[in-house]
Parts: sequence; structure tokens; C-alpha cells
Amino acid sequence: AIALATTGPDGLPDVRIMLLKAFDERGFVFFTNDRSAKGRELAGNARAAIVLHWKSLRRQVRARGPVARVFPEESDAYFASRPRESRIGAHASHQSRPLADRAALMREVAAVAARHEGAPVLRPGHWSGFRIAPVSIEFWQEGDSRLHDRIRFTREDAGWSRVLLHP
Repeated sequence: AIALATTGPDGLPDVRIMLLKAFDERGFVFFTNDRSAKGRELAGNARAAIVLHWKSLRRQVRARGPVARVFPEESDAYFASRPRESRIGAHASHQSRPLADRAALMREVAAVAARHEGAPVLRPGHWSGFRIAPVSIEFWQEGDSRLHDRIRFTREDAGWSRVLLHP
């Protein structure tokens, strides 16, 4: 799980817990409904920050940078790997929009399930993956007396620079 921070059109930050689904040398990948609050915020300001926190290990990793959509094939592959009920839910949910009551959502889920009876549930066009290409990554390790270890890497033309930070 990651905490994903985006910025709304009013300039206020917005943060929520998401699933980090992949990471490699290109960045960190998560998936969402493009019409959700985070999808709309990323459309208006394609920059984000994440933090991964491991309380039991007393460590965290922070990253920030520009965000871009992953290739449609990546979104299709991940969507197909989800349980059928989750795929139906992705079609039924108007994520981040007002909902009259839970029963209305469940009626929509039933309607989507009926429409896909005996058929595959393919990725809706408004659902995709995003990749944060980090410009900085910070590793934090808890230290005694709050004297934590912090190392920040910053992307530069020739690779990454490294700096030790005060706690």
C-alpha cells in the first residue's frame, strides 16, 4: 500500500491509500478510474508523490515526480488479472461521485453483472494505469532518539545524485 498525493484544481493537496502494483527503473505504477478525484487531479496536474511505510521495519520510502499513463496493454493485462467481481465493480462504480445509497450501487453492480453474463468483463475506457517517474526518492530509517537516517536521491542528467539529510 502507498499513500498517493495529488493536487486539486484549488491547489490543495489530496492524499489517499492506493495499491502499488508495479515498480521498475521507469517508476511506480498504480491503477484507477480516470474519472475519480485522483484521475481528474492528475489530468489537471500530472505530478504526484507517494510514500510507502513499513512500521514493523521502521522504514519508509518517498518518491515524487511527473505522472504519465501506462500503455493500454499494461492496463488491459492488470485489469484482466483482477477477480471478476472487481472488474464488474470497476464498471459499476462512478468513483468519487455522490451516491444516493449503497442499494443504488448494488443495483448497478447487478445490472453490470447481468450485461456481462457469460461474457468477459473487459477494461472500461475510463480505467487505466499511471506511472510516477520519480525525480527524487528518499529512504528513511527510524533511529534512536529520533535521530533517523535519511538519504535522498535526485535524478540528474547523468544518473542520480545522493545526499544524506538531517533527521
